[in-house]
Amino acid sequence: MPASQPRALQPPCRSKAVAATVCALTLLCVAGAVSADPIGQALALGDASLVVQERGRTVIANNPDRGMMPASTMKLVTALAAIERWGLQHHFTTEFRQARDGRLWVVGQGDPYLVSEELDQAVRALKRQGVSSVDGIGLDDSLFVAGDRIPGRSSTANPYDAPVTALAVNFNTVNVIVSGGRVSSGEAQTPVTATARRMGAAMGSGKQRVNLRTRDNALRHCGELLELKLRAAGIRVNGDVQVGRAPAGAKLLLTHQNSRPLSVVLKNMLEYSTNFVANDLFLMLGERGGQSSMAQSQRVMEDWARRNFGWRNFTIEDGAGLSRGNRISGRQMIDVVNAMAPYRDLVPVQDGNRNVRAKTGTLHGVSCYAGWVRRNGDWAPFSLLINQPVAYQFRNQVASALAAAPTLARY
Repeated sequence: MPASQPRALQPPCRSKAVAATVCALTLLCVAGAVSADPIGQALALGDASLVVQERGRTVIANNPDRGMMPASTMKLVTALAAIERWGLQHHFTTEFRQARDGRLWVVGQGDPYLVSEELDQAVRALKRQGVSSVDGIGLDDSLFVAGDRIPGRSSTANPYDAPVTALAVNFNTVNVIVSGGRVSSGEAQTPVTATARRMGAAMGSGKQRVNLRTRDNALRHCGELLELKLRAAGIRVNGDVQVGRAPAGAKLLLTHQNSRPLSVVLKNMLEYSTNFVANDLFLMLGERGGQSSMAQSQRVMEDWARRNFGWRNFTIEDGAGLSRGNRISGRQMIDVVNAMAPYRDLVPVQDGNRNVRAKTGTLHGVSCYAGWVRRNGDWAPFSLLINQPVAYQFRNQVASALAAAPTLARY
């Protein structure tokens, strides 16, 4: 409901008691009217855009060209660019090389789903190749510029704020159980590392997933976890863990191909709105000459949008929608939704309403929703970008109303 009612709806205050009663009844009536017509309420908002198409024709165009913060609906843009770049059956990889001094180098290629089970597969493959010992571990994450800042990323322990590195295990998060001052692993496939134990010791009791916060922590944890898994497989590890570039002459032992194709990566990213995965893909999309940075990815993605859609007057600062500097209009978001139509099954179904498939976007004071509503047997693209405070479920109510309305002509 709006923060204040129009003056015409405010009753004259002849006495405090009467005024209070009349005001309460008026607000109830207004609230009933609002809940009965969420589309009308969305159109009445001061800082919002609603665009809807039916069979290729725009039927609602409220502030269609106003640049808005898209929040996590930006992930639709990232997903579409990734599909065009790699294809849905693409599998990301990680290289394992051995230098002349016997050190095993792991060269990160930006695989966003290098989870513990994937490390297990890689270690088993190394053992099958006859690797029985290594003289230390080397970690090469030089694909992404070290210390690069992701616009909008905060420094909380929330997994959604995990640092993005070209070599990362378990999304640069740790899952721990803290009990009686003891820290143990919260998942059977991931033994607790020294870094996880140190970070867990600073947390309260219970089962918690926290992000590793910094590149140094992320790489240290990666090296510790790989060492534990090598030892568990019977491969001796002599020497320390180093971070740097793999020597030019290091022999390629294994190119580990992730078991998950891009289709699964994107479906999970859109369902769980995983910022780490989105910005990892964003950085890989900007890779040129064996390295990438946020600034380079921003240029590449904006060039891609101009080339594909002919957009003007927009800003792309990150791939997850964390940055409040991102600006996309409702009409531009409809372009993306239309282009994503062949991949609609990757986009989440709204809880309780299978006639809505859409991606949410949430920041403080920002509530967005973009995707499709099923009307008369057809999927109609819509974009709802709200850059002012509203109730959390309001966007769902608008989408459900768009799906259920007999006609949208009156709007």
